[in-house]
Amino acid sequence: MKLILLEVIINVQSHFNEVIYYSFNGEIEKAIDHTEYQWLMFYPCVYFFAMWDAYKDAGGGKELYSFLPFVLSAYFVTVGLMYSAKIKLLGIMLGTVWFPMLCVIPGVIIGILLKKLLRKA
Repeated sequence: MKLILLEVIINVQSHFNEVIYYSFNGEIEKAIDHTEYQWLMFYPCVYFFAMWDAYKDAGGGKELYSFLPFVLSAYFVTVGLMYSAKIKLLGIMLGTVWFPMLCVIPGVIIGILLKKLLRKA
């Protein structure tokens, strides 16, 4: 229950629903302007912790270092959010929703590779 309350507070304070609305309608500059970065940077950590917790409750997470893909995804999304207003991919500004979403991919890949590497050591 506390996690849900925290998510709601972050969502409201960061104006995340407005940011999502503008992003889905292609108004990336408006989305960037409405983003409260100091609040939105909390979101990936809460989100990926909730995913990890659900994964564990469903019976996963028994392998050593199985948390690493979640942790690194939260890290990469947070860093991606910080740079999202400055980075263009193929000349396109993706903004504060789409670019951080793409940052999940290297987070998961590096997390899985690091997990495998550490388990071999």
